[in-house]
Amino acid sequence: MSMTRLISSLVPILTPEDTGSKALALMEENKLAELPVVQDDLYIALVKEDDLMDMADSELPLKDTELLLTYKPAIPATSHPYEALRLITQMELDVLPVVNFEQKYLGAITKDTMLQYISEHSSYETPGGIIVLEMEARNYSLYEIARICENEDVTILNAQVHTTPEGTMEVTIKTNRSALEAVVSSLERHDYRVKEVFGDQKNMEDVMGKYNLLMNYLNM
Repeated sequence: MSMTRLISSLVPILTPEDTGSKALALMEENKLAELPVVQDDLYIALVKEDDLMDMADSELPLKDTELLLTYKPAIPATSHPYEALRLITQMELDVLPVVNFEQKYLGAITKDTMLQYISEHSSYETPGGIIVLEMEARNYSLYEIARICENEDVTILNAQVHTTPEGTMEVTIKTNRSALEAVVSSLERHDYRVKEVFGDQKNMEDVMGKYNLLMNYLNM
């Protein structure tokens, strides 16, 4: 997927002649913590709200400050969206400029744009269930997990892997089925630790129904 398809039309640009106060006003209006500075279609810098608020004179043009000299995060248009997600997360950005090889500014993607992309490409809206497994890194094999699931007529639609602070791996799999008792039992027979299961809504309703009956009894 081309990065240019993720560009938001809601990110205004600044020029070096714009003042700090104008930049802050645009940030407040658009609820963004950063804005790109562009001159003659070239990407110059990304200015941050915190730095603008520290300006001694907010009426100075940005070109007369040091704000355009050092901070210039960007992503090439040929990159994969996952790289954009990594940069936005690691650098805690609201806005990430997109450029070509000549540093021409093509637009910017936002944190909200990336959240929408994740939602659309992670099968979260597809009916089904979720299983969270925990294991040692040396025991991780998505092929093996998928084989066990397929033997129970369950297909993995998406998988996310996370390393915990303790050094173990947490694997979250989204499945095409919400009735997960059989596949959970099969995973446990193969010595996988099933940490959490989010599955059959009817089962959840049964549990909640029994809980409410108990609460009513205790309150009598």
